[in-house]
Amino acid sequence: MKKTFQVLFVVLLTAVGADSQSFHRGNCPKPSVQEDFNVTKYMGTWYEIEKLPAVFERGKCNQATYTLLDDGTVKVRNAELLANGKISSIEGVAKVKNSSEPAILDVGFFKGAPDAPYWVLSTDYQTYALVYSCSNYFGLFHIDFAWMLARTRVLTEDVVSQLHDKLTAAGVNVKRLTVSDQTGCDVMT
Repeated sequence: MKKTFQVLFVVLLTAVGADSQSFHRGNCPKPSVQEDFNVTKYMGTWYEIEKLPAVFERGKCNQATYTLLDDGTVKVRNAELLANGKISSIEGVAKVKNSSEPAILDVGFFKGAPDAPYWVLSTDYQTYALVYSCSNYFGLFHIDFAWMLARTRVLTEDVVSQLHDKLTAAGVNVKRLTVSDQTGCDVMT
């Protein structure tokens, strides 16, 4: 009965979110992350350039602002501009899971809900960041997310191409990436 429920659950999730999520059979890949990651240098505002589809992102002008807190955790504020002209935002807290791997963080937005993985695959801290998140479900499938971020609302094609190569090497299907709309975002500042 439990197995039947799991299969039914997977079918339902797939039907509901197939166009807005990245579902895959099997467990999450384990890509390499940024070596010697410096969380302090990572702080500030990042703008979304490309992403794997995410059902929880509905607007444009998506951006994330990170602030280092006194206890070493990171305040996360994600914001987007909705079609009705209103700004939607959510705040959470990220923390390094293991001090020997500072580029692997967990981020939580809701009390009582499990934290989500936040892996910084690559960053130069001043131009771009490449972030990956993946969660396993029932040992049957995983859902992953990827974000290409920048300190400005645009990235050069050369940098985008290099980041596509890094995602491909990490096992991410870059053909599923969508370009984020960063136009008409003056109201976000």
